[in-house]
Amino acid sequence: MSAFFVTGTDTDAGKTLITAGLLARARRAGLTTLGLKPVASGSATTPEGLRNADALALQGESHPAVDYATVNPVAFAPAIAPHLAARRAGVSLRLDTLIERVRPPLAAGRDLTLIEGAGGWRVPLNDDEDLADLAVRLGLPVILVVGLRLGCIGHARLTAEAVAASGLRLAGWVGSLVDTAFAADDALYRDNLATLAHHLPAPCLGVVPRLATATPRAMAEAAADYLELPDAH
Repeated sequence: MSAFFVTGTDTDAGKTLITAGLLARARRAGLTTLGLKPVASGSATTPEGLRNADALALQGESHPAVDYATVNPVAFAPAIAPHLAARRAGVSLRLDTLIERVRPPLAAGRDLTLIEGAGGWRVPLNDDEDLADLAVRLGLPVILVVGLRLGCIGHARLTAEAVAASGLRLAGWVGSLVDTAFAADDALYRDNLATLAHHLPAPCLGVVPRLATATPRAMAEAAADYLELPDAH
């Protein structure tokens, strides 16, 4: 069983697209998969309760199928930082609680389990704990999604340094084009990718272009074409 924590250089870096794409890639290889989104803000009210689009995308790429509560045990309606959403909801968001919810599905031993964070690496859960602490407590290697836009080199290097300072291994990074203008000059775009490859202490698992709007399943399948699975070791 291989499990990884997926983080990003920032909010909207493309974490869900890449996480779902890696799960789709694993399914193509005949592997069992599980995508987890322990905390999700920006959820819609449905007859079944709050549902987050990112978590639903990961649920759709989890095989054998799992229920929504397994994928996303904690959901909030407003699209704001989790600790602020929890405060507005009048609940306490604690690391120990998240670990209790994540350990059982991890123990199921799927071939590939990906736990997607929220926002960037050091997003707070409360005044004392970060979501990064979840990866640390579980001892998970990290996959970094670099949102390819102006400023991404500095953001990526700082995140990689923070991951290393937490004592975790950076297992790989993925470039996700979030700003098409960033790739307008092809030579400059390739130079930026080369700079990232030079400075990040992990292999590049792929570079995913801006994909046309489609269903979550179609987006995941399209992203999978550009991705390679991380090395468990």
